[in-house]
Amino acid sequence: MVARPGRPRGAASAVRESIGTARQAGCTGTLILRGDSAFYNAGVIAACRDNDTRFSVTAKLDPRVKAAIAAIDEDAWTPIKYPRAIFDEQAGSWVSDAQVAEIGYTAFTTKKGKAAGARLIVRRVKMRNEQAGCGQDELFPAWRYYPIFTDSPYTLIQAEAHHRDHAVQEQVNADLINGPLAHMPSGAFTTNAAWLTLTAITHNLLRGLGSLASAFHAKARGATLRRHFIVVSARLARHGPADGRGHLTLHLPQRWRWQPAWTGAFTATHDPPAFAAA
Repeated sequence: MVARPGRPRGAASAVRESIGTARQAGCTGTLILRGDSAFYNAGVIAACRDNDTRFSVTAKLDPRVKAAIAAIDEDAWTPIKYPRAIFDEQAGSWVSDAQVAEIGYTAFTTKKGKAAGARLIVRRVKMRNEQAGCGQDELFPAWRYYPIFTDSPYTLIQAEAHHRDHAVQEQVNADLINGPLAHMPSGAFTTNAAWLTLTAITHNLLRGLGSLASAFHAKARGATLRRHFIVVSARLARHGPADGRGHLTLHLPQRWRWQPAWTGAFTATHDPPAFAAA
């Protein structure tokens, strides 16, 4: 995706710019950068600390991180229960519980003057044994590990949950990539810039439509919203004189499963409740 000419900047430069923008917008509290493993590098961490910003980034499972995880005492693991199940893309299954622990860790020691010490918070999820109960019971549990490198001021449980919340934005990105951004990039920078603007507008309108329609559609993916409300077999009929004094009738499918949700959204947008006088 390209919206401007020139050489792309690195993650550290983008972090500095984002922090500056947040400060200019009036953010005076504690700033915490949350990012995936693409932000796990010495430049990003230095940019955060140089600008009085905390960080919480997914660490790469390199040999040093694996060694640090292995050094965590078994009694240090704290079980957590998710309020709602979370889909584990690597395991291809839904998980509803896990364990977390932390240990002190110094990253980037191979880079002169770039070593950074902080907390290594690790979430582990037990891997499913598909052969359990078929004479193939496990001798010991196998775990999948998710390390986080952070200097978050929160407690262990709070810091892990706070970092995991950044996945919401990743889901939005994936939704856009499977939708309007599938048509990018173009060879013209102005076209890319215009398309990004239209993408943001249509995304917000579609999310608003879903929120007005039903609780289910408020959390549905963009493809689901388009299938249920946009790409619908309907017929538009005009009644009365052709001078504009007539009216239009939208004929929607009969015995349509999503009629209540569509009607709710239509009513909310065309006949909104009156505001009470102050």
